[in-house]
Amino acid sequence: MKTLSNARLNVVVLMAILSASSLTMLWLFWRFPIATAVATIVILAGLGLATRLATASDGESFVDLDARKQGIGSH
Repeated sequence: MKTLSNARLNVVVLMAILSASSLTMLWLFWRFPIATAVATIVILAGLGLATRLATASDGESFVDLDARKQGIGSH
């Protein structure tokens, strides 16, 4: 029963944080539309670049894991 209360509280806190974030972004976009749009594009481009770099660096380790997996299964 206590874990159910904690789960509900976690959901409520998450929804409050998401609502505050959304309202802040809307207010910033309403007050400073060009600066907010530029900042949003820069942040999203940075996240996209980080994703590509992480995928590129992790791609080699996945190939190694697949090779070991095939080697173990073939014995």
